[in-house]
Amino acid sequence: MNFGDMFKSFRRSQPTEQEAPSHWIKCPKCNSLMYYKEVENLYHVCPKCQFHMRIGQEVRIDLLADKGTFVEFDKDLAPVDPLKFVDKKPYKKRVAEGEKKTGKKSSVVSGECEIDGIPTQLVVFDFKFMGGSLGSVEGEKIVRAAHRAIEKKQALIIVSASGGARMQESTFSLLQMSKTSAALKKVSRNGLPFISILTDPTMGGVSASFAMLGDVIIAEPGALIGFAGQRVIKQTIGAELPEGFQRSEFLLEHGFLDMVVKRENMKKTVSDLLYFFDNKIENSHRAATKNTRRKEDFVEDDA
Repeated sequence: MNFGDMFKSFRRSQPTEQEAPSHWIKCPKCNSLMYYKEVENLYHVCPKCQFHMRIGQEVRIDLLADKGTFVEFDKDLAPVDPLKFVDKKPYKKRVAEGEKKTGKKSSVVSGECEIDGIPTQLVVFDFKFMGGSLGSVEGEKIVRAAHRAIEKKQALIIVSASGGARMQESTFSLLQMSKTSAALKKVSRNGLPFISILTDPTMGGVSASFAMLGDVIIAEPGALIGFAGQRVIKQTIGAELPEGFQRSEFLLEHGFLDMVVKRENMKKTVSDLLYFFDNKIENSHRAATKNTRRKEDFVEDDA
C-alpha cells in the first residue's frame, strides 16, 4: 500500500457540473464575471454593459404580475406527434427533453394575473422549451387566452421569445399563425387592447404573425427580432447589412416598434398602458350602455 492509498477513503467525490453550485455568471456580451445575486437583483441585466440576458417564464411572470396573483390555465395541454416526425431525434423525445428542462408541457404558459391591480390575460414564451417554437398547443393556448380576454373584458399581453414555427409539426404549426391572428382580430373588434412584448429572440413565424399585431409593440434592449436569419438575407440580396440590423433599437428607429423599454421599467410601462386602456374600455362600455338605454326608451315611446 502506498502513501496515497492510505487517504483514499477520506477523499470526497467531486460534484458533477449539474451538482456544483454556480455563484458566478459570465455576461455573454462583455464577458464580465459577476456574482449571481447581483445579476438576479438587477432582473438578469449585466451591470457593466446593460446586456439583457434571457430569462425563464417564472422570472418573467414575477417581473410583470403582482405577487401571488398569477393563475395558470390549460396547463395539461400537451403536444402530439401527428406526423411521426423524426430528424436527428424523434419529435416525442424532443418534447420529453423540453418538459424535463422546463417542467412544462409546452413552450407557452398562459393565465390570468393582476398588474398593479388590473386583471389581465398573460401569455409567456420560454425559449428553453424547443427554442420557444410555435406549435399546435402554443397556438391553442394563445387563442384561449384571447377568448378569455373577450369574455372578461380584459387586456391581453403576450411576451414572445421564439425561434419561430415548430418544423416538427409542419403545416399544423404554420396554421397557428393565421389562427392566432384571427383570434387577435376578435380581441380588437371587442375594443380590447393587445400589448405585444418582444424579447430576445423573436423570429420566424412568431414575428410574422401575432408578435407584430399589438396595439402597442414593446421590445427589450438589444433583442433580436426578425423573420429570416441575417446570413440568409445577406445571401439572398447579395449586399452587406447595416450595423445593428434586426436589433430592437434598429427596428424602433425604422418604425417597426413603438418603444424599447429596459427590464427594470417594464412593469411600470405596461401598467401605465393598462390604466390608459382600462379607462378607454370603461368609457366605451358606459357609452354603449347609454346607447342601449336610449334605444330602449325610443322603443317604449313608440309603443
